[in-house]
Amino acid sequence: MNLVEKNLFKLGPLGIHAHYAHGYFAYPKLEGEIGNRMIFNGRDKLVWSLNDYLGLANDPLVRRADEEGTRQYGLAYPMGARMMTGNTILHEMLEAKLSSFVKKEDTFLLNYGYQGMSSIIDSLLDRHDVVVYDAEAHACIIDGLRLHIGKRFVFKHNDIADFEKQLIRAEKITKKTNGGILVITEGVFGMRGDTGKIREIIGFKKKFDFTLLVDDAHGIGVMGQSGAGTGEEQGIQEEIDLYFATFAKSFAAIGAFVSGKKEIIQYLRYNMRSQIYAKALPMPLVYGLHQRLRMIREMPELRERLWNITKKLQNGLREAGLEIGNTESPVTPVYLKGSIAQAANLVRDMRENHDIFCSMVVYPVVPHGIIILRLIPTANHSEEEVTETVAIFKNINSKLGGGFYDQERKAPENITGELAVHYP
Repeated sequence: MNLVEKNLFKLGPLGIHAHYAHGYFAYPKLEGEIGNRMIFNGRDKLVWSLNDYLGLANDPLVRRADEEGTRQYGLAYPMGARMMTGNTILHEMLEAKLSSFVKKEDTFLLNYGYQGMSSIIDSLLDRHDVVVYDAEAHACIIDGLRLHIGKRFVFKHNDIADFEKQLIRAEKITKKTNGGILVITEGVFGMRGDTGKIREIIGFKKKFDFTLLVDDAHGIGVMGQSGAGTGEEQGIQEEIDLYFATFAKSFAAIGAFVSGKKEIIQYLRYNMRSQIYAKALPMPLVYGLHQRLRMIREMPELRERLWNITKKLQNGLREAGLEIGNTESPVTPVYLKGSIAQAANLVRDMRENHDIFCSMVVYPVVPHGIIILRLIPTANHSEEEVTETVAIFKNINSKLGGGFYDQERKAPENITGELAVHYP
C-alpha cells in the first residue's frame, strides 16, 4: 500500500475523532490576550486550560523585556547552532543563573522541552544500559525511550515496591553488560497533579548504582519555598543527578534546560545532537527569560497568589462532592465517569451555556469510561471565578448523573456540521 494512503486509512487513536473534534475539542482557537478570560467560538470564556501558573505571560515587566530583547537583537540573532556561531554571553549568563536557582553546578539551555528530554535520553544511553521509568511518564520521555536499543523496565506509577523489583531486574542485566542504569520520574505529573516519589527513589542509591533524571516541567517556579521545584519541596534537590525543566509553563515562554554536575552537563553539551545541529534559542527569548527568572526568584507573592487560588479551587471541588484524586500541585483533575459522547456533550454544555473553557481528557489517554476535566489555576484567577467554577462543576456533575448528556440535542447556531451532532 502507498505509505500516504496507508496512514490516511489508519488515522491513529486521536485522528479517528478529527472529523467532529477538529477546531473545537482538538486544535481549538483561544483568541485575545493570554489570561483567565479569552475568546473562544466568538464569545468570552473563563479559561482554566493554560499552564501560565504565575501569570507571567502578559505581565507588563515581561512584555517590556520581550519587546526590548526584540528591539535590540531581532529574531534572527544569534545565527547558527551554539557550538558553531550561535553562542552568546546572555545564553551563558542565563545558564549560570539557572544553575544557582536549582542548586546545580552547571546548566545547558535546550531549544524545546519535548525535543530536549528525548535527546537527553538518547544521548546518555547505549545498548548496554537499562532504563527504569514511571508508568505515567510524559510522552517526551516515552519517545526518548523508543530511541533506546537496550532494555527498559516500567514500574507502576509511584509504586516504590514495584520500582525496587524493576531495579533488581535492571541490575541483573547491567552486571552482565557492564552498562549503567538510568531512572526517570517526574517532579509533578501533568495529568494527575501528584508528585513523584523522588525522596524514596533516592533512598535506593545506597543499595543500587543508578543515575536519576527528573522531569520537573510542572514543578519549576511552583513547588518549593523559592520555586526551585519539586526536589526543593522534598528537600532532596541536590541529590538529583539530572534536573530537567521547561520554560513553557511557569516561565510563560518556550525552551528548556537541564542541570547537573559539570562533567555530565559538559558531556550533554557535546553529545546532544538535537542541540549541536539546531539553531540556538533566539536572543529575544533568552533576554526575556532573564526577566522571568528574576521575577520568579524575587516575587514570592506570585507563588502565594497561585497557591491561594489552588487551595480554594481544590477544597471547593471536594466540598461539592467532586473527585480530584491525590493532586499535590496546582494541576487539578476532576474525575468523572462517562462515555466519549457524554464527555463531548458535557464539555459543549460548559463552553456554550456556562462559558467555562477547560481541557477534556478521554480514551485513549485514559481508560474507557473515565472522563478527566483538567483545571489549571493561575495567579491571575480570582476567588470569585473559583466560586463560579465550583458551582458550575457541581451542576454539570449532577446533570451527568441524571442522564442529561446521554441524548442528542439541538446545537446553537454558531456551531455547524458534524460538530453539532451531540450538542446538548
